[in-house]
Amino acid sequence: MSRYSFSPDGIVTIKKRQSLKPRKIPQQSRAEQTVAAILEAAARILETKGLEGLNTNLVAQRAGFSIGSLYQYFPGKDALIVALCQRERAVFFAEAEGALSEATGEAALRRLITASVHQQLRRPTLARLLDFEEGRPAIAKELAPFITAMSGLIRQILAHEDIPPQPDDEIAADDIIAIVRALVDAAGYRGEADRADLECRVRRAVFGYLGIADRQPVKPRTRR
Repeated sequence: MSRYSFSPDGIVTIKKRQSLKPRKIPQQSRAEQTVAAILEAAARILETKGLEGLNTNLVAQRAGFSIGSLYQYFPGKDALIVALCQRERAVFFAEAEGALSEATGEAALRRLITASVHQQLRRPTLARLLDFEEGRPAIAKELAPFITAMSGLIRQILAHEDIPPQPDDEIAADDIIAIVRALVDAAGYRGEADRADLECRVRRAVFGYLGIADRQPVKPRTRR
């Protein structure tokens, strides 16, 4: 894909947009280890220097590879960010899929919420920065398959007999994704660290939306 650039003298040039996809997929163990090291180096730089401090030269140096080795797999900074988002989402999805092994829909939702909170607070700085980047349309487009997969997972949970019937399961699944993400992301931005409290609040919001009575005791509010 290309974009136009205008110079002060009115000359129009066409610049090719940098791809957000990896240049090649590692096929051997050594190549997989190289990519893993590059992505972890990028993650650690994000956590210590932020988005402004992330660049491909620094990532290659931190990972212990030449810049040429990095460019074999990633065409640029944004491709690294997309790959990091995909890595973190894959970890989360693997944990979230465990919800399908639960006997009831309520238990599955609890497990899904626990996974969501754990993902946000496991590496909170990294999660906050990637959340911000995921809002960019080009990056969101690359991550769209994850949302589709999550929606499908939640619809399987909603099919349990103990979950009140919803007018439209597809809309309900998308709403649940939005509710969980909004609450968990907001907690991440505030720097919260109490997983149990956050899980309780997210559960109350999701259960309330679905018409499920949350039988867990609510923590008393701290008076100020």
